[in-house]
Amino acid sequence: MTDPDPHAPTPPWTAPAAPPFGAPAGAQHAPGALRPSAAAYAPPTGFTVAPTAVHGGGPTREPAPSRSRRGLGLAALMLALVALVGASVVGALAAYEAGVGAARRIAADPSSIDFDWTVLTPVRDQVLTAEVSFWIGTVLGVWALVQGIIAMVKDRGRGWGVAAVVVAALGPVAFFLAVQGALSAGLVAGASGAL
Repeated sequence: MTDPDPHAPTPPWTAPAAPPFGAPAGAQHAPGALRPSAAAYAPPTGFTVAPTAVHGGGPTREPAPSRSRRGLGLAALMLALVALVGASVVGALAAYEAGVGAARRIAADPSSIDFDWTVLTPVRDQVLTAEVSFWIGTVLGVWALVQGIIAMVKDRGRGWGVAAVVVAALGPVAFFLAVQGALSAGLVAGASGAL
């Protein structure tokens, strides 16, 4: 290989044969035909070139099938309903049984005027069941909340996602109301049965 002579004059600059930014202003193209600069572009797999009036179009993503577009929001709503209804029902049933057992224990030993936590000893299984239902409902509710927000942002079942967020947000309120009501009813039933 020979090195070019550093003292040789450089040739003058000339414009390239094809303009880099499309056809010259006076050139006419058939409607819908790709311009020379766009004809050299090959879109990546999964993209199509949509024809437009400006610069021959750009890459656009094909829409996902409509059947699976609502699945994320619908799944979030189902999770939120399981968290709301399941945790509330299981927690309320356990709280009722705990109230009945605690009231019987209080009625059997009325000598103390201060609350003694040992009244919950015979019903510790029911208390644990109520607590576990609370934590499982919390995990499912947070999962449904996050998945509902993602469904709203990505427009994959936006209406279902909004409903999931609302139901998941109301879950703790429904749980505590159900448990408080069942516990009160259990205390009344246990106290009246012990008399």
